Formats: sequence, C-alpha cells, structure tokens
Amino acid sequence: MTDAPSLVEAGRRLVAAGLSPGTSGNLSARDGERILLSPSGIPLDELEASALSVVDLDGRHLRGPKPSKEVWLHRAMYRRDGATAVVVHTHSVHAVAASCLEPWDARTALPPYTPYLPMKLGQVPLVPYADPGDRAQAEAIEALSQPVRAVLLANHGPVVAGGTFAEAIAGAVEIEEAARVTMLLGGRGRVLEEHRLLGLAARYGTPWAASTG
Repeated sequence: MTDAPSLVEAGRRLVAAGLSPGTSGNLSARDGERILLSPSGIPLDELEASALSVVDLDGRHLRGPKPSKEVWLHRAMYRRDGATAVVVHTHSVHAVAASCLEPWDARTALPPYTPYLPMKLGQVPLVPYADPGDRAQAEAIEALSQPVRAVLLANHGPVVAGGTFAEAIAGAVEIEEAARVTMLLGGRGRVLEEHRLLGLAARYGTPWAASTG
C-alpha cells in the first residue's frame, strides 16, 4: 500500500524535475479498494496528505476535494494490471511535442534510438486523441491488446504505471528523455536493430514485441 505522504512527495519530485509545470499533470496510488488521487487544479508541489481526493475502483468520488478529471486514465491503468500500485500522468514538454507526431510504429510511439526505453519501460503506444477527461481515451487504454507499462496520449502527454512512485517517475523521466532525443533528431536518427531491442527487453523483463514496420 502506498501512503498519502508518498504521493505528496512524488508530486514535489515531478515538479522539481520539470515534468509537471503549473497545475498540469496528476498522480494516484491504489490503496486496497480505493484510489488516492491528486485533486483538480492543484499544482503537484502543493499537495497535502490530508487533502487528497479518494475514489473507488469504479471512479466514484468518495471523499476529499474534487478529483482530477483524468481519474478515468488512472482507473484504466489499474484495471489493466492488478499489480499496478501507482500511476503518474505528466505534461512534460518534449513528451507532449512527440505526442503530436505520427507514431514511429503501431506498437510504440517513440523511436528506440537508445537502449533505455526497451530497458526501462518497453513499448509505449500512442493512444488516439480524446478531450481531457473523456472516458473514451481511458477505454482505448483498456482495449490495448499489447502489454504496457506506459502510454503516450496523442497531443497530450504520457501516463506511466508502476509498483512504486520511484519506478513510475523514472519511467516518466525516460519517456521525456526519449522524446527529447526524438525531437532533436527530427527523424534523422538511426534506431537500434530489432534483435538488440528484443534482447534488451528479454534481459530486463519489459514488454517489447517485434516491429510491425
């Protein structure tokens, strides 16, 4: 179980890392049959352990301030994998920029220019655009046929699941770095060979299937 102080500290870390400017982004932790969630409109470095939103696994507001409208994204990640304990959604600038591009592959939005994406996260598919708070996007996440630890929302930003906040934040940082490299290269880079990607995924236990072209 992840406690409220850990969620508050994670919010501060996300802002300090430059991943959630202003009031952007949200994060949550599963606590048994409940989800602790950052409230709507509160900067993540101003969260208080005593003032978090609490919803059930169906997304119903139980107590605390109004939850983030992105509660459905969080619920979708918990429903996909019962081992998921925390979810982080950021609006980091390079990841948002990359989310406005066509995906590199049907299974993963970001080109694997370095070994770190397959090592730390695996494939990160692009989820079609829907307005913020629209349940259709959450339904699209749940409908993904491939195993994922993170997704990139089209024209929006990443959502990362993890067993701990340290793991999820590390994933969000890796997506931002992979996106930054992608934007700097502008499509001119050389991606790693598929046999290397599959080997890295097998060695580190991440979800990476063969490319669809």
